[in-house]
Amino acid sequence: MIDTHSHIYLEEFDADRHDVVTRAAAAGVRHIVLPNVDLTTIEPMEDLHCKYPDFTSMAMGFHPTEVNADYKHSLEVVESRLDDYRWVAIGEVGIDLYWDTTFRTEQRDALAVQVQWAIDRSLPLIIHCREGLDDVLDVFSHFSELPPAVFHSFTGTIDDVRRIRRLGDFYFGINGIVTFKKSAIPAILPEIGLSRILLETDSPYLAPVPNRGKRNESSNIPHICRCIASHLGVDMEEVSEVTDANAAALFPNLPEFSDL
Repeated sequence: MIDTHSHIYLEEFDADRHDVVTRAAAAGVRHIVLPNVDLTTIEPMEDLHCKYPDFTSMAMGFHPTEVNADYKHSLEVVESRLDDYRWVAIGEVGIDLYWDTTFRTEQRDALAVQVQWAIDRSLPLIIHCREGLDDVLDVFSHFSELPPAVFHSFTGTIDDVRRIRRLGDFYFGINGIVTFKKSAIPAILPEIGLSRILLETDSPYLAPVPNRGKRNESSNIPHICRCIASHLGVDMEEVSEVTDANAAALFPNLPEFSDL
């Protein structure tokens, strides 16, 4: 299993980060994708990757909730790092209007700039979209061709899935929310289809049942995998194999796993 979205480089893991990585491997996680958040997270993310270069990969981007009046400078700094590593994606990037709409225009511009980065470098996008699907799709509509992408932590409706697919054959990141008692995600899994699902934790957030409310970590991926398998009526091994293959297809710079 591949955790395609995890922030275990954040300070929440400073006391036991090695144990977190060890537990993930013991749980059957073969690889973890680490998306960047802002300028302060670049160094800890890189430090973690350098300690576990075969077990982790990195994505470089600027998170929409961090966009403010000085966002252009932040984008310049992020762009200056794009030649430093073999990044697997541009991300996480997108639109988030849940907390604040003050910088809506700036978020749209930042997304457009980073979409172009992905196009120029033949990299996929990791999209963060919260209360912002109309804006994301509108920004996308201004490009004649779009890079491959995953809508991370997807919690939309069947209609949202169809709207997204009108613009491209995108992937959908499914995390611990799928296990919540009142979650609406199980109902949309058949519409998405196993061939376009990626497993993710979004650690340290959104821990799945039976660990809901606790700090999330990559070792919780099996709970998510098992829940998806149950709702789709397939076995857990099939979900693991297909979603791993999906991750390898989306992220061209992931390590080559011989059994994919």
